[in-house]
Amino acid sequence: MNGPDVLPAGDHPGGTATAAAGPSAPAATPAGRPALLARLRQRRERLAQLPPPVVEGRLTRIVGLTLEAVGCVAPIGAHCRVVSPGHGGPVEAEVVGFAEDRVFLMPAGDIHGLAPYARVVPSGGGSRVPLGDGLLGRVLDGNGRMLDGWPAPLDVRPQPLAGRRLHPLERRPIREPLDVGVRAINALLTVGRGQRLGLFAGTGVGKSVLLGMMARYTAADVIVVGLIGERGREVKEFIEHNLGPQGLARSAVIAAPADCSPLMRLQGAAYATTVAEYFRDQGKQVLLIMDSLTRYAMAQREIALAIGEPPVTRGYPPSVFARLPALVERAGNGPEGGGSITAFYTVLAEGDDQQDPIADSARAILDGHIVLSRNLADQGHYPAIDIEQSISRAMHNLVKSQHFDMVRRFKQLFSRYQRSRDLIAVGAYHAGSDPVLDQAVAMYPRLEAFLQQRIEESEAYETAVEKLHMLFGASP
Repeated sequence: MNGPDVLPAGDHPGGTATAAAGPSAPAATPAGRPALLARLRQRRERLAQLPPPVVEGRLTRIVGLTLEAVGCVAPIGAHCRVVSPGHGGPVEAEVVGFAEDRVFLMPAGDIHGLAPYARVVPSGGGSRVPLGDGLLGRVLDGNGRMLDGWPAPLDVRPQPLAGRRLHPLERRPIREPLDVGVRAINALLTVGRGQRLGLFAGTGVGKSVLLGMMARYTAADVIVVGLIGERGREVKEFIEHNLGPQGLARSAVIAAPADCSPLMRLQGAAYATTVAEYFRDQGKQVLLIMDSLTRYAMAQREIALAIGEPPVTRGYPPSVFARLPALVERAGNGPEGGGSITAFYTVLAEGDDQQDPIADSARAILDGHIVLSRNLADQGHYPAIDIEQSISRAMHNLVKSQHFDMVRRFKQLFSRYQRSRDLIAVGAYHAGSDPVLDQAVAMYPRLEAFLQQRIEESEAYETAVEKLHMLFGASP
């Protein structure tokens, strides 16, 4: 019988079993600590590579188009999926603001059927859109989904929607004139490759038709068209009537009509600019047409007012005037030896008011503006370009001094006749009293004919300049 003090040899603290267990546990000895530390370091590195845990939230409030969620952890610009049992499918939304523990989201789709306390699941990262040469000849929406009914191209890959900001000193100066196929613009408002111009007009004056002429006749490798916030029927009309099959083959059309959500309209404008940047980085000459910049600003206004940002100028909050230059500055020339983006932005002047806040802000950040006059349009004058109010800020670097002097002479005579039109009409003006006006009266029919052009007619840059020289009897 073994007493309590009698233990087996293997169980005694000083027995052979304890001594033998020492080599099998390297962590218990100083020699085994480096191996343990190495394993712990490997585990830590693996844990660092794992994605952070997704913190879901719950939908608590819907005010207008703004969704409010609590418990969700997501940065500004992140995408989320709102999953509701009573809804057909998840609704894509983007984080546009937050206040304390509340996160504000703007949906990209239909929110009809969403129920309280629906799950809000962050999907991680910002917006990613397809980019590639396969976008040529295709029509897409603001999210990169195909609208033309054809399968998605294979040679595209998802890329971030946010573009890369170019350093101002890396941009190539505007040196080369660009042929846009419109006589009045080529000769009197010469556009340079990489220039950004605004097309200012009220509704129904002919902005879209003039843009269509530029899209067909401009000498560019790639055309990117952004139809933002316009009528839905204009999308198909612009593709079929303005671009045509040949123009569409070298074009990528991004459509976000007026019935889309404001977030989709914002993404549509950004996506069109991103596509243009992609082709510019490949060394191509890109023509970017965006119709319109005003609808882009209105979409941002809708989002900003919905989340509580105060208005400052005619109902527009400050974020609108911050977004406009951020979008426009992405266009233009790239570095030396690279491609370029020549951009035309339409600006809707409400009530033909050229001092509209958006029009005034756009005029300050663009490299020139072309104003379309309703009076000229009512007279059947097409294109209805008001040559007196229009200007190309880069023209003096593109044309010769003789050409520039003739442009100034043209505007002088045209303006003098317009100011004296009433006197001439009632017979109050007598020839000989003003030599400049006499010349303006004699040349006005030719000046007016020079400014007009048929829609199906294209005039090359060299031909337009030659006709301008012939108008004043000078040799080119």
